[in-house]
Amino acid sequence: MKLEDFALERFFARHEFAVKHLLCASDCESMTTGELLAYEPGAAELLVDQRLGYTETLGHPALRTAIAGLYERVKPDQTLVFSGAQEPIFAFMNVALEPGDGVIVQVPCYQSLHEVARAVGATVTPWPARESEQWQPDPDELKRLCRDNTRCIVINSPHNPTGAVISKDRFDAIVALARARGLWLFSDEVYRGLEHDPAARHPAACDVYERAISLGTTAKTYGLAGLRIGWIGTRDAAVLNRLAAFKDYLTICNSAPGELLATVALKHHAELAARSRALVLENLARFDAFARPHGISYVKPTGGSTLFAGRAQGERWCEELLHMRGVCFAPGRLFGGDPDHFRVGLGRKSFAAGLEAIRA
Repeated sequence: MKLEDFALERFFARHEFAVKHLLCASDCESMTTGELLAYEPGAAELLVDQRLGYTETLGHPALRTAIAGLYERVKPDQTLVFSGAQEPIFAFMNVALEPGDGVIVQVPCYQSLHEVARAVGATVTPWPARESEQWQPDPDELKRLCRDNTRCIVINSPHNPTGAVISKDRFDAIVALARARGLWLFSDEVYRGLEHDPAARHPAACDVYERAISLGTTAKTYGLAGLRIGWIGTRDAAVLNRLAAFKDYLTICNSAPGELLATVALKHHAELAARSRALVLENLARFDAFARPHGISYVKPTGGSTLFAGRAQGERWCEELLHMRGVCFAPGRLFGGDPDHFRVGLGRKSFAAGLEAIRA
């Protein structure tokens, strides 16, 4: 397998911890270990007493129970814990796809959602969500893109980088098409729970379709990227077993303190999501007031902690801001977008100071 460099991660390797104002982060404001432990009486004592040996390869039973609590139909034994979200993406593409298989991927997107499939020998077909359609993917176009060799559809909602939440009718149409053709539906749901209007949330894919794989993580909605805990939820026992066996060649098992802290977090997932949502909406209002005077247009996001903004010569403008003011947006090309677009991250408390640096 030969993977192309991960453009976004190489960009972050250069800039994430070096710039003054990081305005493109996709995760939400984090917290200290003490702040998280305060949500759960007795949790601090459990952490102090936590043994630092190997953990169960499938994930601690308490954590898998907490993960299952995020879904309607998925049970604890239908979940599998990984290190972050990148590992389960890599594992699924390797166990589910063969060279020559067709994969249809919603774009723009996080690069690994298509690059790993390409590297295992699959034929990747982009399925573009368009700004003129409010970044909503078109199920009729998806139907036209399907071929005899199509094996998998990859979706992301709430979407990175656009912040679009797939509408319920379009989501239902995607599921119906996948079911009719017996396709895998890999659903990146790492921003689930961060819909700006919780009433707009559609069901998790794994709750409504037997061959769906729902991807989750503590990093985005809950602001706990440092725990490095992600998971898969699926009602397909065969693929879950294959993923568990493949994980033996990757991390094998996860961090014991990380699993304990993630269990605490997911017991209080609604509170943590509400904390993130309030900050995202506050920063979205700030950006709305900032955008027009600076020649910026965008479709208002309906979920997640990012938006995809446009401006004439946007990438050049971003480069100038980076070098002149230490302000970092993420160019659209890092997601397969055009040179006029760039990703804005709305989840950090430092957002307002970054906008002021541009105004200066």
